[in-house]
Amino acid sequence: MSLAPASVRPAPPRPLPPLRMLRIGGPGPEDVVVDGAGRVLTGTGDGRIRRITLPGPRGGARVEEVADTGGRPLGLEPLPDGRLLVCDAERGLLRVAPGAGGGVEVLADSVAGQPLRFCSNAAAAADGTVYFTASSRRYGLRDWRADIVEHSGTGRLLRLRPGGVPEVLLDDLQFANGVALAADESSVVVAETGAYRLIRLWLTGPRAGLRDTLIEDLPGFPDNLSRSADGTFWTALAAPREPLLDRLHRAPAALRRGAAAAAVRLRPPPRRFARVMGIGPDGRVAHDLRRRGAGYRMVTSVYEHGGTLVLGSLVEPGIALCELPPGRR
Repeated sequence: MSLAPASVRPAPPRPLPPLRMLRIGGPGPEDVVVDGAGRVLTGTGDGRIRRITLPGPRGGARVEEVADTGGRPLGLEPLPDGRLLVCDAERGLLRVAPGAGGGVEVLADSVAGQPLRFCSNAAAAADGTVYFTASSRRYGLRDWRADIVEHSGTGRLLRLRPGGVPEVLLDDLQFANGVALAADESSVVVAETGAYRLIRLWLTGPRAGLRDTLIEDLPGFPDNLSRSADGTFWTALAAPREPLLDRLHRAPAALRRGAAAAAVRLRPPPRRFARVMGIGPDGRVAHDLRRRGAGYRMVTSVYEHGGTLVLGSLVEPGIALCELPPGRR
């Protein structure tokens, strides 16, 4: 038993308001989250976790370096005790204590005896269980393009119970990426970037253990996920769909592998494009905001906080801010 997936309606997206970039002193703030004090946390390409107090009526922004993972931090998840879950593409799933003297603890760096590579995003349940993704078993972060082009389908959704070992919940995913729990923790939603969709695994109730599709046929590559106070799942589309790539995904595996090798060599630059979407728990599009020719490129995360959208990027030197337009869609 599963719900029918929703598809993106043909109605055009609304304009994404002009973005204001806030430089943070480090490259590539790939994921952005907001802690209980309203401060933005992000990990950058130099291995550091930065905490940003956003500018307000009484002063400008403040940026602090609060930890160094020694790897490449991607997805973040604040914990109730003030610590932080960090998906590190090089070191695995970490737990970090931000601040002076804070330590970095490795929670998982292997799965069933195999190294955990390309740990991507995580969500924590109230009982301490962690749901997290590994995007690929073939490629690391540096060669993410190759996985998307080859369409390898080696991504995973994993679960780590308190005191346990990582277990595989979903396998053979097309570049498993963002993770978010439903407000009542009845299900977990995963962005399957290479398949242009958000999938859902039911955790409780009569559908427990079943997988369905929350929304499919997205107009771009969904990246990280966050959930707003009203239950909306926000995702950033890192790039628009390309008809040539869609056709390539239907080609024989040998041709896809050759194209993946070319993608590694050429490393095409990201398009000047920014788009974020908010998807309701019923799979309907609540918000669809786009800006063509955006100066802020490759948006990989979006977090709604107090009427403001905070954006992150794998390639930009800072986060971006804009107001959430009134109304839906």
